[in-house]
Amino acid sequence: MRDMLRIYGVVGAESDELVQIAREARQKGWWHPYSTVLVGAYVGLEAAASSIRAYEQQVVPGLLETEEYAGAMIRAARPDFTADQVHQRVRVRLGRQSLLTQDDPVDLWVVLDEAVVRRPVGGDEVMRGQLKRLVEVAELPNVTLQILPFEVGAHAGMDGTFTILSFPEPGDPDVVYAENATGGLFLEKSDELQKYSFIFDHIRAAAIRPEESVAHIAKLAEEPLWKWRPKGSPWT
Repeated sequence: MRDMLRIYGVVGAESDELVQIAREARQKGWWHPYSTVLVGAYVGLEAAASSIRAYEQQVVPGLLETEEYAGAMIRAARPDFTADQVHQRVRVRLGRQSLLTQDDPVDLWVVLDEAVVRRPVGGDEVMRGQLKRLVEVAELPNVTLQILPFEVGAHAGMDGTFTILSFPEPGDPDVVYAENATGGLFLEKSDELQKYSFIFDHIRAAAIRPEESVAHIAKLAEEPLWKWRPKGSPWT
């Protein structure tokens, strides 16, 4: 691995991280403290997947974000980032979205907690644009979108956000990915995959139907139920 990296001109800290990942690659469910490399690893798996099932608690998934929403979300989540770093992250996210419209598009099934469509990331105008984008993407035949409403109370996905990636080759097992602020977790053990598939099935069963979900999002885009207030303004 190190020899190959040298041939490709990859040296220093990035080379060390990749070599360490290669050492750990046989371990199932290995933890990554390598946030930069991890993002690339996930994007590669995402591009190779034939279907993606995702549950999101806080934000719109990258495959469905508008440029304005992505920028606002990254700036808020990573105040340590420079403007150039934010721009690069946004470009990557927008580039990934071609997976939904390419000749052989990925099948995407997303369940969004209601908090995702209620929180006005970037302000009212940015959020309206994002909600309209969700309605547009949901019209694609390979995209299914559902909302998990607050009224269901406690549910099977309370432990957190996750994504299940499935691949076209029969010999390639599914992969579960759970992301956090410092890295992420890839899970491949059969019992782990079964658990997350079980959780996702329960979440989508509890969510409102796709057509009703899209109608709800469209209504919010026209008459949002939040009131956007500038930072520091009093709550009423």
